[in-house]
Amino acid sequence: MVKSLATEDFWQAPGTILDVRSPSEYQRGHLPGAISFPLFSDEERAAVGTCYKQQGREAAVELGLEFVGPKLVDFVRQAKALTAKKQVRVHCWRGGMRSGSMAWLLETDGFEVATLAGGYKAYRRWVRQVLAKPQAIIVLGGMTGTAKTEILHALRHYGEQVLDLEGLANHRGSSYGALGLPPQPSTEQYENLIAAQWRDFQPQQPVWIEAESRRVGTCRVPDEVMTQMEQAHTLEITRTVEERLALLVKLYGQADTEELVAATERVRKRLGGQRTQAAVQHIRAGNLKAAVEIVLTYYDRTYRYDLERRNLTIPQVEVTGQDPDKSAQHLLETVKSWGWR
Repeated sequence: MVKSLATEDFWQAPGTILDVRSPSEYQRGHLPGAISFPLFSDEERAAVGTCYKQQGREAAVELGLEFVGPKLVDFVRQAKALTAKKQVRVHCWRGGMRSGSMAWLLETDGFEVATLAGGYKAYRRWVRQVLAKPQAIIVLGGMTGTAKTEILHALRHYGEQVLDLEGLANHRGSSYGALGLPPQPSTEQYENLIAAQWRDFQPQQPVWIEAESRRVGTCRVPDEVMTQMEQAHTLEITRTVEERLALLVKLYGQADTEELVAATERVRKRLGGQRTQAAVQHIRAGNLKAAVEIVLTYYDRTYRYDLERRNLTIPQVEVTGQDPDKSAQHLLETVKSWGWR
């Protein structure tokens, strides 16, 4: 018998998650870990929708059956290839005919099937509820090149709770942030990825988060999370300019020259024409350190201006060297001495 489960129960249930919505629906946003398993293609879904509006439900159902009928055996074979134990979780947009039809088919072939009550629409309501859960936070600030992300990863290694907003967004948060990284998810999918981690955070322990603006590339940080970050303990990582330059050169040293030039041109208005031209010349000459030194004048000025604009004075923690583990240890000792955890 097919089980219809509420979102939390569906999330914890065993089995591969099959998202039977159309490919474009899946692309906009989906449950983390779900596999696209469309009942209809985008074109077929559009045709069924048009038929429903023009001719009514019965005609639309018959058209849908025409599309789906020849695929039934393939659906079963594909599902078998995706799960060894024949356990699947199936959902569509509202928890209606698409998931119900696929659940019936797979159960008929002996699968243990659970469906998501209310579908992806209900899941998205659940995401908003999860993101609103109060959580102790420590925000890790610092100028560009202070290796905040690497320190966050080291903190996770020491058992700390960490939310890597840049990692989930596939972007480092600057004009250069997309270099060498996969395409960004949609903001909707970004929220889904954050909620999947936020759900499991323990409230008695702080979550370490890197300071971000409201957008990380094209992804928007959820308002629920941003509001809590603005009210959280915040510290600033500091290190020497020379160390920052070395870290940035190491990070971007293998990037494509023309991509580096394009990223530099994107900040021309704020960096200034002469500085931009000089930085571009250094990049093309292979002198990345000199180019980064010029660009840092813009990023450092922007960072300080933002602190002054918000009238913020935050405690500083100086780190040295390129070993993020040692930096993380020093950071943990410091915040414990402050009584932050």
